[in-house]
Amino acid sequence: MLAQLARARARRKISELEAALEGAEFFTPRLAALLARMLARIDQLNASIGELTAVVETLLEPYEEQLQQAESMPGWGRRSAQDAVAETGAGMTRFRTGGHLASRAGRTPLDNQSGSRSGRAKSKKGNRYLAAITGETAVAAGKTQTREGARYRRIARRRGKPKAAVALGNTQLKVYHALLSSPGTRYQDLGVDYYDNRASTRRQVRALQKRASELGYTLVPDLTGCPEIA
Repeated sequence: MLAQLARARARRKISELEAALEGAEFFTPRLAALLARMLARIDQLNASIGELTAVVETLLEPYEEQLQQAESMPGWGRRSAQDAVAETGAGMTRFRTGGHLASRAGRTPLDNQSGSRSGRAKSKKGNRYLAAITGETAVAAGKTQTREGARYRRIARRRGKPKAAVALGNTQLKVYHALLSSPGTRYQDLGVDYYDNRASTRRQVRALQKRASELGYTLVPDLTGCPEIA
């Protein structure tokens, strides 16, 4: 029974835990009584969490549509959607753009500088609860085979995971703003190969522009149907 209480990576060693605990002399009746009290406390806390969760669900019933919109994004679950809606509200009219919402959460670079900036910009401070939400959802999205997952991994390779989490948090809040600004919409993934395809398109455009320049012509691209190369 004790071995089955293992969590995370320890669950891979359940058989070893069972062997270690079998007939263990240190597991005295006094220790068993202490562990029983600890487990009872955990059960009590879990019961309280369940009761409060039911209250939260009732309070958020009018915003079920917004919750489902947020949940449709990669890395987002019920809890993160509830926390985000509680912090931002269901209406996005208070934020003119997704960038304003990202700024509110502190997921944009600092802009209070005098003269040219030396080094990389730090993230500004903002709503710490929104920042915490996107910190978790960004890491979760980074493990998915989606456009957002690809973005997280691309940035993490170059600049590290913390900056990748901030950058993807910025993207997620802009998507969140767009979704909640359009009732009935859901997240539509652009694909894990989105950046590879965009880079290929840009290379082709540059090659055509170079060739046209060599022939004495100037190409003027029409970006109406191809905004991804803008």
